[in-house]
Amino acid sequence: MKRYLNTLYVTTQDAWVVKDGANLVVRLDQAEIGRVPMHLLGAVVGIGLVSFTAPLLAACAEAGITVSMLDRNGRFQARVEGPVSGNVLLRRAQYRAADDPDRGADLAASLLTAKLDGQRAVLQRGLRDHGETMDAAARDRLAAGEAAIGDALRRVRALAASTSDPDAARDDPPVMIRLDRLRGIEGEAAARYFEAFGALIRSDEPAMQFAGRNRRPPRDPVNALLSFLYVLLTHDCRSALESVGLDPAVGFLHRDRPGRPGLALDLMEEFRPRLADRLALTLINRRELGAKDFVHDAAGGVTIRDEARKRVLVAWTERKRETATHPYLGESAALGLMPHLQALLLARTLRGDLDAYPPWLPR
Repeated sequence: MKRYLNTLYVTTQDAWVVKDGANLVVRLDQAEIGRVPMHLLGAVVGIGLVSFTAPLLAACAEAGITVSMLDRNGRFQARVEGPVSGNVLLRRAQYRAADDPDRGADLAASLLTAKLDGQRAVLQRGLRDHGETMDAAARDRLAAGEAAIGDALRRVRALAASTSDPDAARDDPPVMIRLDRLRGIEGEAAARYFEAFGALIRSDEPAMQFAGRNRRPPRDPVNALLSFLYVLLTHDCRSALESVGLDPAVGFLHRDRPGRPGLALDLMEEFRPRLADRLALTLINRRELGAKDFVHDAAGGVTIRDEARKRVLVAWTERKRETATHPYLGESAALGLMPHLQALLLARTLRGDLDAYPPWLPR
């Protein structure tokens, strides 16, 4: 079993990250404000005006520690890593699967099954834990969302058991009929999920209510929090895929787009509801984050204040340290390791060691 390594998030503005022997050191105005042994780290993420020295970057690359840079809004800027692991045969198998409409649809259906199952679990938990104290309208929204996602799951499973129409594929090769239907179901289910999501928020602050998903930029505090957590999760999924030798850019559920890590976004879908969405609800409903922790800019965008971002990162790190039993492997592991284990299973599937990809369906 792979050992769970920490991710160091550096959020202090104008800080320098340097190498000192076998340690990573964070300095501000020549004063040391943090020190971590490098062998404990799997990744380093600098957020905002954070600088890295060349010796530190070289040492991280040699040790297999990925260094990522995000802007203060959490948007990806750059990434430094050492030699890519794995071999060309695995990536060629990945590319062949992505170009095969049926194979790609099979993998997309498995990934989407995990996402929908997670979304339904989030809504079901809200109904179970707080349904009696909700007003009728909120209860109805959750019940309707849960039913819609349950229907979407049934449709995905039906498509997973079918095959593409060979005549349609021959007449118009670029059209992946079954894959397009899966993407349509995913979009419909996401809309219904986020219609219901606001009913799970128990904060009485008007600014912390949720009317629907928006991004680029997020225009309210809840969306700003969700977007930031999704960036963190995407980073972890990308690192997991690269650690087993897969290309994070070529996915199955997400279409290819220059600069977009399609496979990392695919893998993220399995974990987004249970890890990111539930953590966002916990932080808001326990009043650990409120309207005062967010900044509204002149263009209508909303970002998390620096001090609040640190609290989110601490909560995210603690969440990833929690342990659970992997539903397919039957082994206990930190939640932060689950993307790596799923990446391993995906690699085994693409190599032909497994007949089908087992999605992450914890119980």
